[in-house]
Amino acid sequence: MTVSRAPWPRPGRVVDGVLAVVCVVPGVWRDLQSGLFDGSPLVNHPAPLGVTAALGVATGLAVFERRQRPLLLYAGAVACWLVAGAWPAVPLAQYAIGAHARSLRLRVLPTAAMVAAVSTPLWLVYGADASLPISLAMCILPALAGLYVASRRAQERLLVEQARAEERAQIARDMHDVVTHRVSLMVLHATALAAAEGRGAVEIAGQIQNIGRAALEELRTLVGVLRDGGKAPLRPQPGIPDLAELADASRALGLTVELSVEDGLRAPALVEHAVYRVVQEALTNVHKHARTARTTVVVASDGDGVRLAVRNGAGVSAAAGGTRGGHGLLGVGERVRLVGGTLSTRRLPDGGFELTARIPVAADVGEAGR
Repeated sequence: MTVSRAPWPRPGRVVDGVLAVVCVVPGVWRDLQSGLFDGSPLVNHPAPLGVTAALGVATGLAVFERRQRPLLLYAGAVACWLVAGAWPAVPLAQYAIGAHARSLRLRVLPTAAMVAAVSTPLWLVYGADASLPISLAMCILPALAGLYVASRRAQERLLVEQARAEERAQIARDMHDVVTHRVSLMVLHATALAAAEGRGAVEIAGQIQNIGRAALEELRTLVGVLRDGGKAPLRPQPGIPDLAELADASRALGLTVELSVEDGLRAPALVEHAVYRVVQEALTNVHKHARTARTTVVVASDGDGVRLAVRNGAGVSAAAGGTRGGHGLLGVGERVRLVGGTLSTRRLPDGGFELTARIPVAADVGEAGR
């Protein structure tokens, strides 16, 4: 028979247990109740040990709920202080109020009440010179520390939400790129199919099926990311080595595409994927608007970056087509910007168009779009 061992408590639970003990012990140990009130009425008329012990245990149990119900720990701390003069729960409760209370009012009012409850008996016994610094140390400083932690936690949540929003926007751009490119190829193949006969028609129909399957596979992957919050397994994103396949697919449709990629050129994954998507969007627009134009694609290193240029001859420009579509070049332009690069288009003297982009490959390129 196999004996299973209980898992070791999480660090947070260990801390909770230690803090609970800190709250319980003063309820059963008279010395911790009288240290600050020697000679005061609270000590000359002590509460029964059973009462103080019960208050200590209840306050210790409230420690485990302080993140969801900080006022429970606060109430226990006030009771321990006023009934038994037990102080260790007070700063813990004030920290919990600052860190976990849901509104400013629920932080200010309990803190003011705690300051009054702590400072009044201290002032009666020791005077203002002692009551003020002790109240500050026990009530104000722990609450401020908790408030600081709460603000840092809220800031971290905002950063996480912003990162998730940017990632989903990037996935949306990927989905647009995939759909427009693949569907454009399918439409062009279908047009060719309508004019084809015999064996040629069968081959074109097979190509349409393959393109459709590839589009569905990519869309399943991207939608899986959106559905599962990024937990779905991802295939490597296409990069510079995949440009040759992209050009071959365009040539198969009868386009004249010349691809020139510098030998051995590699870059960080984000940069390579951005290069791939820019070329993909440009070729997609050539498919739509300038099928008879001669297109050249050049990708090369440029000092500490990668430069690419897509040029097509006289006709409707790839850039213009993307602009009419609304999100084509806007999407790839944003993608380039997120990795610290720039993208531009211009009309060539012969009536053609040129799309150029430059993306840095410095070590901090991944931080450029944050």
